[in-house]
Amino acid sequence: MRRPTCGCCPPTSAPRPTARLFDFIAQCVRQFLAGVSSPEERLPLGFVFPFSCKQTQLNKAELLSWSKGFSCSGVEGKDVVQLLQSAINKQEVGDHGVGGPGWGQPRGGANDALALTPGQLFHVEVVALMNDTVGTMMTCSTRERPCEVALVVDKGTNSCFMAEAQYVEVVEETNGRMCVNTEWGCFGDDDALNDILTPYDQRVDQESSNPGKKRFEKLVGSLYLGDIVRHTLMALSAEKALFIGSNVTVLGTKGALNTQQVLEIIDNEEGMAKARVALEALGLRPSERDCCRVQQICRAVVSRSAALCAAGLAAILGYIRHSRGLERLVTNVAVDGELYRAHSRFGEILQSVTGLLAPDCMAALVPSVDGTGRGAAIVTAVALRLADQRREMDQLLAPLRLSRTDLERVQALMRQEMELGLGQETNANSSVRMLPTYVRGTPDGTERGEFLALDLGGTNFRVLVVRVAEDGIRMASEIYLIPTNIMQGTGEALFDHIVDCIMDFQLKQDLMEQVLPLGFTFSFPCQQLGLDKAVLLTWTKGFSASGCVGEDVVQLLREAAQRKRHLALKVVAVVNDTVGTMMSCGYDDPKCEIGLIVGTGTNACYMEEMQNVGTVEGERGRMCINMEWGAFGDNGCLDHIFTDFDRLVDETTINPGKQRFEKLISGMYLGEIVRYILLALVEKQVLFRGKPCPRLQTRDIFKTKFLSTIEMVMPPPACGTGTVMGMVMLTVPLVRGSDGLALQQVQAILHDLELDASFEDGVLVREVCQTVSLRAAQLCAAGLAAVVEKMRENRGLSQLAVTVGVDGTLYKVHPRFSQHLQKMLRELAPNCTVTFLQSEDGSGKGAALVAAVACRGAEP
Repeated sequence: MRRPTCGCCPPTSAPRPTARLFDFIAQCVRQFLAGVSSPEERLPLGFVFPFSCKQTQLNKAELLSWSKGFSCSGVEGKDVVQLLQSAINKQEVGDHGVGGPGWGQPRGGANDALALTPGQLFHVEVVALMNDTVGTMMTCSTRERPCEVALVVDKGTNSCFMAEAQYVEVVEETNGRMCVNTEWGCFGDDDALNDILTPYDQRVDQESSNPGKKRFEKLVGSLYLGDIVRHTLMALSAEKALFIGSNVTVLGTKGALNTQQVLEIIDNEEGMAKARVALEALGLRPSERDCCRVQQICRAVVSRSAALCAAGLAAILGYIRHSRGLERLVTNVAVDGELYRAHSRFGEILQSVTGLLAPDCMAALVPSVDGTGRGAAIVTAVALRLADQRREMDQLLAPLRLSRTDLERVQALMRQEMELGLGQETNANSSVRMLPTYVRGTPDGTERGEFLALDLGGTNFRVLVVRVAEDGIRMASEIYLIPTNIMQGTGEALFDHIVDCIMDFQLKQDLMEQVLPLGFTFSFPCQQLGLDKAVLLTWTKGFSASGCVGEDVVQLLREAAQRKRHLALKVVAVVNDTVGTMMSCGYDDPKCEIGLIVGTGTNACYMEEMQNVGTVEGERGRMCINMEWGAFGDNGCLDHIFTDFDRLVDETTINPGKQRFEKLISGMYLGEIVRYILLALVEKQVLFRGKPCPRLQTRDIFKTKFLSTIEMVMPPPACGTGTVMGMVMLTVPLVRGSDGLALQQVQAILHDLELDASFEDGVLVREVCQTVSLRAAQLCAAGLAAVVEKMRENRGLSQLAVTVGVDGTLYKVHPRFSQHLQKMLRELAPNCTVTFLQSEDGSGKGAALVAAVACRGAEP
């Protein structure tokens, strides 16, 4: 597809009405396309507009002010893209009366253009507007040699660079990088440069059409250097240091000496001769010494221009290095403009002074080739590619982006399943088990004494002694290994080993003579029939000890103690880790009546009114309900939010169709969801240039911990945001790349997976991770909203204040999960004030506190 570019050049300096200027440009485009396009083509157009604009989108920019001789009325403050598009649209429908004969007709004659049939511009769409500086940067940038800074030193001067989007305060975008057009020609308009302005600079400014404006540009741009030299020569002539005996009146004429002559004069070989020719052409009679001094002055003016550009460039490079947290920045700088191209010494000074002022930055200057033409075409091509990429991404991720309505429906379904699970007759129909735990109270601060705690949930078994005193809780513990042959042997051998470990611990702690209440955290699926009675439903986590399934695990422990003649064992409670988390936090905060686990798996528990628990006798007080909400949706009630990626993950687990809610939320599965999404994006050629990724086919290769690393956000730089050297920075929404160090970590992860990822790929991968983890947090919030709203209604309160004790690596380690969860919970349950308290050792300390509360309740 051809991509025409349009460069806006001044036909005249006289003011012209808005419509005529853009109609003229549209007619030029029309004439150009007459011989190169075909009616079937849709032609995207890139528009190079080298004037100060406030750009809010790639195809939306309001003109701030004209310069370079333009003064077309009615354009400032308007969207120039829309003005050009409207003019092109008029041409497409055959409006031939535009402009009329004379001014505004394209070269070749108006009749040539107007003879074209209506619709000749076909579907020309202005998709990108940029200035010449941005075009310069894009022209010089390739995948092998990315260019992140550009500098133009021509009649005017400007620069742009790729800034971290999160630090550009004037835009909402926070991902990747954004091209910032500094408009540094205005640097010093606030008098910041007064200390370096000479009387000659002041006079040049006073002579200009915009006194007090573009002060930096008037020190640097080629439009002004000739006049700076001219005023310097006038001053020296007045002091009789130059042109003695000559009539120097001509030096008072603006433009008498131009920059081209200045550049010729500073040439080492022919400079003296060129100086004589230029001065004699003005009617002066220069001596040899005059020519030498004029050459020195010209060199000083041009060298100052280069040094000032270097100072600005060094400021930009330093800012980039600092914002990305780099010890050393290595980058390429695209350079264009008359001064740079025509005078090799300018480039040498620019390079050396930049290196002196920014020693931690290695910048290679890359000459641009047709930045206004080729660069515009590249920007247009990139814009189209990114637009296609964005459509594919949005389409693929849309099912995972849940609306407020979606989440309210999940909340309502959770509430419905909770009610079914609590009913004696309806419990079997609920996917949420709502298991009674026989824990009837939370710590109130009056608990005292010493308690033992056991924590059995894997190959490591922990024994603890917990001392609860008025001044707090102290604990001592030891970890014991359970050998594989015991895990997979007989039940007697397993529980005998556990009792041996308990006795060893008590002996070391000098507790053998004491009978201490014991809380037992047993993290395997159980049906609990009492506070100290739990029937094992099935083994998991590699355990397969015979003779245990269907038996009361507390009784098995007691029988082992009898076999070992250890009579000082008093098991008063068996709990799971969720209940332990709630009790652990409840000791520090009496309002903690909810436990939440969001780690490898997920679950919740809460204090329910006994009158609502149909599966247990009794009407008074409250009881902690172990929801087992990981199975929410196993009956199909959540099928509407399951995506193809969720189904792929579910089908490859050891329990397809089970724990459906857990598979949307917990750390065991999020990495796999991301992996399947990445595979789909590779297939659509959105990621990794569509190249096959064999490693990505490997199950569990993309760890959930990668999501936490990938979503890390760097703190803002100490130097602040929004300005560099005091320059006004205007954003150009162009190509997003990275957030510095954070995205480097993304790339490192992808490269470790043997994925050839660009910075752009890293941004997309992070978006996928953000989408998956955000959905997980929001679904967790929807479930929790159902819990707190039920508690509020149970108690007849208009406003509920409650604390959630929470544990799990996903909640604790992921940089944004907790924020997303809490934000959505506030929206879904606005009448509940919910505080989150992170648990410390819920499976150990919590089990002991369950025992402590049980003992407190048993006291007369």
